[in-house]
Formats: sequence, structure tokens, C-alpha cells
Amino acid sequence: MLTITTVRSKFRKISQPIHSSEEVNHILNTMNETIVIPAVCHFTRLSQNSSNSKHASPWFSTAFAAVGLMSNLIAFVVLISAYRKAQSRSRSSFLIFLCGLVVTDFLGLATTASIVVTYHHLDFKWDEVDPQCHLCRFLGFSMVFFGLSPLLLGATMAVERFFGINKPFLRSTNSSKRRAWCTVFIIWLFSFCVALLPICGLGHYTHQWPNSWCFFNMTNSPGDVGFSILFCSVGLLSLAVSVFLNTVSVVTLFKVCFNRLSVERSRDHEVEMMVQLLGIMVIATVCWTPLLVLILKKAFTDTPNGITLKQILVICIRIATWNQILDPWVYILFRRSVLRRFNPSLRARPSISSLYPTINASYSRRFTQVSMATT
Repeated sequence: MLTITTVRSKFRKISQPIHSSEEVNHILNTMNETIVIPAVCHFTRLSQNSSNSKHASPWFSTAFAAVGLMSNLIAFVVLISAYRKAQSRSRSSFLIFLCGLVVTDFLGLATTASIVVTYHHLDFKWDEVDPQCHLCRFLGFSMVFFGLSPLLLGATMAVERFFGINKPFLRSTNSSKRRAWCTVFIIWLFSFCVALLPICGLGHYTHQWPNSWCFFNMTNSPGDVGFSILFCSVGLLSLAVSVFLNTVSVVTLFKVCFNRLSVERSRDHEVEMMVQLLGIMVIATVCWTPLLVLILKKAFTDTPNGITLKQILVICIRIATWNQILDPWVYILFRRSVLRRFNPSLRARPSISSLYPTINASYSRRFTQVSMATT
């Protein structure tokens, strides 16, 4: 790798008069060597003070992060209290997924806000603070990891509720707290591997306008296009699975609710979980669809990286960040204790594990043993 001193000395030689073909060849070789110099980070050369004052306020960013962190802390306390009181395995698994989602949102806000808010308050220069682009790569990695994880967790909760409502016997035999936690860790591992790809060579993380944050680069190079398509495919597929399965689950829930044979059966937990899941789905769809569609459009079309596109990207990122702030309020507000104030018919009654009549596990085993002995 060439140093800056050697490059300058060689360019001084280039500026001298050319007298022979050997010198021409030497100049061409020197230019080829200089092209090989890797660009560690890509900076947007703007007047940073003017761009920051127009597009971000340090106190707004600080308040934004503080509200999000406090909201997730409150939601975490509420979920821990509900988890300790949960009796059915289906509800326990659902609360485990919610806890994983709250932890993901909290850590995502804490990680990204600590860097972005510090930049807004100190207005440091990235090329001086982070010349090797390690901090920028970490911020870009965090943006991808904490962006995909909530979408995948939302899709997983939709699958869990789909089988809990439509296949209750299969769901009750395969559900366990350990399996739910293992599923959460697998989702985190998958998101970790995807976020690690730009560091390993598929695309790369770079500074984004107005130099206050980092994300994967969206150029027309094959690596950048490939990672953009992968990121958008995972996000849009998660949203599509959530919308489709939640729609089927809601239709099934309404059919059972209006069934005369189920009038005396308790459905409080099912209604509560389904309302919370619908709230999560709507928030994720509204917040993430603009960003995913924009990145996918940029990957398939030769759209120039003009200032307008960069401004739209910043707006879409801010909309997506609202997902981490609004999610916890779904758990805080859409609880049975709160829903009863709007619908008093939701009385406190014993919970059930599904919408269909189920037999207690111990009683089922005894019944099977007796029937086998009789035959």
C-alpha cells in the first residue's frame, strides 16, 4: 500500500516535463498504483455546521433517544410482571418474544443514539476521530442488526399466533419457554450474520449524508447492489409473512368469537395477544416500508445519488427509527387492564391456551393409559 508521501513525490515527478517513452510508461504505472489505494471511509464533503443546523437539532436527538429508552424500560417492566403471572405456555412464549423485541429495541436505541447524539453535540470530524472507519462500521452494523431483528421477531410472533389459533393441539405439544428463547437467539444470530456481510466483503458501510450516521453503501457496484437486495428481501418478506398470517389469525379469531358453542369460553388472552401483534405489525409496516422500497428501487434503477435522494433517505431512516419508540407503547397500552376500560365485557377470567377445547396434559395421559388398558 502506498503512503501519502510516496504518492506526493510521484505526482511531483508527473508534473515534470516528459522527455521519453520510458517516462510515459513510468507515469502510467504510477497512476495505476495510486488507484489501488483503498478508500477507508467515504465522507460527504459538506459544510457540516450548516447541514446539521438544517436537518438535526442536538436537543431533538437527545430527547428522541431519551423518550425511546424510557418507553422500552417501562415496557420491559410491564412484560416482566406479566410473564411472572402467565400460566399458559402459549402466553409465556408470546411474552418471551415480546421481551426479546423490547430488549432489541432498547439496545438498538442505546447503541446508535450514543454515537449520533455525541456527533450532534460535539460536531466532531469523522476523518480525525475515526480514520480507519471502525466506528462507522460498528454504527452501520448496528443499524442493520437492530433493524432486521425486530422485523424477524414480528414475523416469528405471527407464525406463533397462527399455529396457536389455527393448530392449537400442535402448538400446545411443541411449545416451551426454552424453545422460545432459542428461537429469539437464532433470530439474533441470523441478523448478526447478515449485518456482518458488508464487513466481510459483500458491500461496505460508509458515512451517509449529512455525515451524522453510517449505513451500507447504495451504489451500483455488484456487492452494494447484492447486499441492498438481501436486506430489503429479508425485511419485506418478514412484513409480508406478518401481514398474511395475522390476517388469517384475525379472521379465525372472529369466527370463533361469534360461535355459539364458545360463548362461555374465555378468550381474553387471545384477544390481548392478537391486538398487540396487530399493533406491532401496523407500526412496523408503516415505519419500514418507505425505507425498504427506497433501497430496493435504488438497487434496481440507476438513480443518481443527488441531494434530494439523500434527504429522502434521511427522512425514511427517521421514520424507521420511530418503530423502536412506538413498539413499547403497544405493550403498555394494549393490555387487558387498559382494554377493559374501553370494553368492560373483557372480565378477568381463567385463561386458556387456545381457542379450541383442550384437555389437561396430565388428564390426557391418564385417559390414554386407561383406554389402552381397557383395549
